[in-house]
Amino acid sequence: MQFPPRNMKEKEARERVKKLTKELNKHLHLYHVLDKPEISDAAYDSLMEELLKLEEQYPDMKKSNSPSQRVGGEVLKEFQKVNHAVKQWSFDDAFSQEEMEKWEEKILRMIAKDKRIANEKPEFLCELKIDGLKVVVTYEKGELKNAATRGDGTVGEDITHNIKTIKSVPLSLADSVDLIVGGEVWLSKTDLERINKDRKEKELSPFANTRNAAAGSVRQLDPKIVAKRNLDVFMYDVQKIDERHKTETQKESLELLEKMHFKINQHSRLCKTLAQVEEFYQKWKGLCHDEEYGIDGVVVKIDSKKIQEALGYTGKSPRWGIAYKFPAEQVTTIVEDISVQIGRTGVMTPVAHFEPVRVAGSTVSRATLHNEDEIKRLDLKIGDTVIIQKAGDVIPEVVEVMKSLRTGKEKEFNMLELCEKVCGAPVKRETIGSKSQQSAAYYCTNKNSFEVQRQKITHFVSKKALNIDGMGEKVVEQLMNEGFLDNTSDIFNLTIGGLEPLERFAKKSAENLVDAIAKAKKNVPLNRFLFALGIRHVGEEAARLIQEHVGQMEDKEKITTPTDLCRAIADKDEQEWQSIKGVGQKVATEIIKWCSQNENKILIEAMTSAGVTIAKENTKQEVQKNKDGIFYNKTVVVTGELDGFTREQAKDMIRKSGGHVAGSVSKKTDFLIAGKNAGSKLSKAKELNVSIMTEEELLKNI
Repeated sequence: MQFPPRNMKEKEARERVKKLTKELNKHLHLYHVLDKPEISDAAYDSLMEELLKLEEQYPDMKKSNSPSQRVGGEVLKEFQKVNHAVKQWSFDDAFSQEEMEKWEEKILRMIAKDKRIANEKPEFLCELKIDGLKVVVTYEKGELKNAATRGDGTVGEDITHNIKTIKSVPLSLADSVDLIVGGEVWLSKTDLERINKDRKEKELSPFANTRNAAAGSVRQLDPKIVAKRNLDVFMYDVQKIDERHKTETQKESLELLEKMHFKINQHSRLCKTLAQVEEFYQKWKGLCHDEEYGIDGVVVKIDSKKIQEALGYTGKSPRWGIAYKFPAEQVTTIVEDISVQIGRTGVMTPVAHFEPVRVAGSTVSRATLHNEDEIKRLDLKIGDTVIIQKAGDVIPEVVEVMKSLRTGKEKEFNMLELCEKVCGAPVKRETIGSKSQQSAAYYCTNKNSFEVQRQKITHFVSKKALNIDGMGEKVVEQLMNEGFLDNTSDIFNLTIGGLEPLERFAKKSAENLVDAIAKAKKNVPLNRFLFALGIRHVGEEAARLIQEHVGQMEDKEKITTPTDLCRAIADKDEQEWQSIKGVGQKVATEIIKWCSQNENKILIEAMTSAGVTIAKENTKQEVQKNKDGIFYNKTVVVTGELDGFTREQAKDMIRKSGGHVAGSVSKKTDFLIAGKNAGSKLSKAKELNVSIMTEEELLKNI
């Protein structure tokens, strides 16, 4: 964050320093004396950073009682694949004491039901969760054979050449033993600063954090570069060893690793109760920033190997362990303005704009405020100092307003007034449900306003809709400003002669766009066309379900144009559309209303006249072949990054197996397919006890 904030005068800076000093001293007392912190360490550090920079800018403002005075080989051509001898698992996550208690209750029930361990009382070994990159190292007869990344749990990448540069990894052991160990490669914060300084001098982008730097270093093809990075590793897992070295507990395994001269983290603790686990967790939540390595939680494992073996694993995780994650990183910043964005359905969303600030490894300057009710709940004003975090470590959100830092110059935000300025027309809240409750969102009443039409057209040509290559958001806006586009049907009237004189266009680019439009309008899959229309509540999955139903209708052969499709939809009553599993009352109401409105009939007729045709795909027969499969008639959500294929390809596979793909996790979700960086959907699925599958397990079940 850049301080002082833009346009802050010296008088304002002086007042800001006073308020920051008072606020920081208050939180110092709450944390260190009363042990009752009200804000996160990260938020506190962000306030301190602001104070330090203001005092640096205005040295005479630094007082003796300021809180700041307390601050004291050969280059490889490519990576080779390695098949893991032992499957690599990842731990489920918990984010609260309540979730930890649920996990304990679950394993205690399982222990009580298993005769082999029914009389065992589990103890927990707590280890710091190092924020680095997992590595699996194999030794044969005491000699290092290879080292690999986790990969997908079955196959990883050979990084032996790089791991050998890490001085804490033994190249040979004192004992001639066959051994597979797991550990975490990390980079110190000091070395990250050194590396980033060098990268800036070379005009290279700096690493965002120690984890990114460690991961990027390990995957270098040149080991000489890795050697200069000064990586380190903590080993924590004996995955395979001969019988004479077998251990009975996880604690003994760590001791064995240490005896073999592996580097282990010294901050583990054996806990007899979950209350002791919570104590360890809270301690390290406060201390995690003090270590040279990144720490993002505590890994809690049942200490007894006997109990571990009896409890076993789920499809992706050990039942006997869990990662107790620290809260999302939080920082403070100042809200400079609040704007309103209009979506394709006319919904108006307030967005906070603030001084750029780094949170959870990236720089952000905007955050959605969802709706007016959320602004009122936060009691947010323009000019407020706020705490922000990343929801699911992805989406920035405002968590809290620090009202004690207000100067009196903050401005109230008028959602209704600003909406009308943006769209130039009255706005309203719609009624929902049988009790006629108002929706949380405002909607623009002018469906033909420039902004609404821009969003509609941009959506219509997008990748998941008609996928017209070369017609991005900027081109759409340009063509609207030039008077070529008023609505989506105008797209099909564009000509080479009309486009060629325009800025950004030449003969070739004009030809390419017209050719792309001509290609896109022929045999448009029914579901894509329906999704492209931007009908409220009709997402990708609802459009696919409607397509399957239309494919079974007696008059399906008559549906070859947009006009045919809309007539077929409008002619059926709501009850028929609601009878489709996954299509509720809202979707049924909206599709019939949209296709019955005269202005939309005119739009659809224009598309038909321009030569747009509909492809009638019937996937029902293919689905029937898979009615014995695990996904048949089940609701599935796909999230995270997949390696072997895109999420859209994964969704298609699930649909062809008879499954229904949903966009969000709920009690009705049967399976979650979780790739890398799965985020909040994964957390929600765990909370609701939804079955979770990896990419590999998806392929096996398909």
